[in-house]
Formats: sequence, C-alpha cells, structure tokens
Amino acid sequence: MLLLVQPFFMKAKFLKHTLQFKTPGGTSRGILKTKTSWFLILENDNQVGIGECSIIEGLNPEPTGVLDQTFQEIINKINNGVDADQIQLGNSPSVRFAIEMALLDLRSGGQRRLFDSDFVNHHAGIKINGLVWMGSRSYMQEQIKQKLDQGFDCIKLKVAAINFEEELDLIKSIRKEFDAKTIEIRVDANGGFTVKDALDKLKRLSDLDIHSIEQPIKPNQFEDMARLTEVSPLPIALDEEVIGLRNLENKLAIITQLQPQYVILKPSLVGGIKEANEWIEACEENGIGWWVTSALESNIGLNAIAQWTYTLHSKLPQGLGTGQLFTNNISSPLKIKDGALYHSDEAWDMQLFSN
Repeated sequence: MLLLVQPFFMKAKFLKHTLQFKTPGGTSRGILKTKTSWFLILENDNQVGIGECSIIEGLNPEPTGVLDQTFQEIINKINNGVDADQIQLGNSPSVRFAIEMALLDLRSGGQRRLFDSDFVNHHAGIKINGLVWMGSRSYMQEQIKQKLDQGFDCIKLKVAAINFEEELDLIKSIRKEFDAKTIEIRVDANGGFTVKDALDKLKRLSDLDIHSIEQPIKPNQFEDMARLTEVSPLPIALDEEVIGLRNLENKLAIITQLQPQYVILKPSLVGGIKEANEWIEACEENGIGWWVTSALESNIGLNAIAQWTYTLHSKLPQGLGTGQLFTNNISSPLKIKDGALYHSDEAWDMQLFSN
C-alpha cells in the first residue's frame, strides 16, 4: 500500500517589542529612551527559530512605519510555502538579518545555539569594550568609574554631544590615572564632527593616546573622508559609512577609496552574518582591521552576534556590551564579567514568545 505523506510547511509569525532603556542613552543624533525590535518566529516540526530585526531611528535604512506590513508580507509568504531564503527584500539589512538569524536558530535545533563553540559551551568568553554614553560631565565620569570597577581595560566613549573641551578633560582625567597600556580608549563621534573642524579635533584626541575614532564625520562625504583617513594622526574606523552596502564591488570601493584603518561591523546594519563575513574578507585582503559591534539588539540578537563573533577568533575587544541597557530585555545566559561576555548555563526566559 502506498503511503501518502502530507508535506509539512514551515509556520511563521512576528512579534513587536519595545525595549526600555534603564537610563536614556545619549548620542550625537539625540537621546535614546526606547528602541523597538521586530521578532520573526519560525516553527518547523516542533522546533522554533527566532530572529530579531533591531531598529535604531535615524540610523537604520528601513522606515519603521512600514515594518509591520513588511513582516506581515514575509510571514504570509512563508505560511504559503515560499522558502524564507528566497524572499526578496530591498535595502532592509535588519530584516535580512532577522530572517538569517531565525533560520540559523531553527536549523541548529531551535535552542538559541546557533554556533557550537567553547563560548556557547561555557568554556570561554569574548573580550569586549565598556560603553560610556554621552551626557553631563558627572554622568560620564560616573559611567567611566563603573566600567573601570567592573574590570574593563578597554572603554568606548561617545563624543561630539557635550562641549568638546569637557570631553577632552574627561579623557585627560582617565589618562592621569591610566596610561594606554593599562586602559585602551576608543571614541565614537557618530558623524558629529564637521569637515572643517574634524582634523583639529583628531589631532587633539591623538595627544591622549586614543586607540581609534569611529565615524568622525557624517557618511557619504567620500572625498572629505578619504583626505581625513590619509592625514589623521588618529586611526579612523568606518561605521555609518558601511550601512546597507551589499555587493562586493561596493564594499571594495569603500575600502580602497577611503583606506580606513578599521571597519566596524554591525550585522543588523550590514545585512547579517553572511554580508559581514564578506566585509571581513575584503578588509583582510586589503590590510584593514575590523571588529564587531552590536546595534542595541535585545539578548536574542546579541546572542546570535556573540556566538558568531567568537568563531572569528579576533584578538581585539568587541563591542558587545549592550545587553544590560534595558529594563525589559529577554533574560538570557549572557553575562558580563571582568570586561568579557560569557554564555552561562542559565536558562532563557522565553515567556514573551509563548503566546
């Protein structure tokens, strides 16, 4: 007797969740109090894969007003038998990463263990930088002290929001106690310097033994950025400059034309892990340094990024310390200790996704 097997189609749904900052986070683009994520949930044979689309207003190319519709269209296609890998998207790097993450999770067993390694098996950590947000002088001093007390030997300061002289004084106060061999200092301007004043500010920062500066001027000013990377006494790391660039030709053009010392890779903003790996290959072929940074994802996205990052075996501190910023994050095994991120044996709290 011929047995007819009913084909099983993957099921999909999405969930929107607004994360609340414990303390508002200051950047040169403004103050962040909340941040919304969209979660793509895929189910197949009683296994569940979850992917996160993390959106930062004013930074992501995706317009947030259409994301509910975008995810509804995606789940309609998947629920009607369209392969999630084959769904066509425009310039939507965070949406692409959500699909990629959900599929990786599902295919690895649906337990948030996307990459098997010593990290996910609780044997090793990832060295990370401690992030200091913009704010008043006293608030930034408080954060700096907290990061040093927590054992960080690499800190990253957001600059270009308060008075530049005050920002320099803050860094000088660190350098009075800790030299560059003891504490590595990175700064991130988020494009907050003008073309006219950028070089002077970079020179003054370089006198304080700064490791590097991320995106000193706004992106898409190619000639100005190329001149800046050529003459700057301070290593420059491109960040916003690489958001949303997809094909290898465009990536190589940015690297070869601008010749940065580093490239910052945020999977949510470059289109996911596959796209980030392509950036890494292009950087290494051209002698450009790189490191990975999260983009204010919940612990779902941070977990995926951290597990992948560990497999890269970079010796530089990574920018993965954002999981403790929110009051209503998803409780996870991710823990920070002595300036490193670890994956503990604690269980996930998946109550948010149980409905």
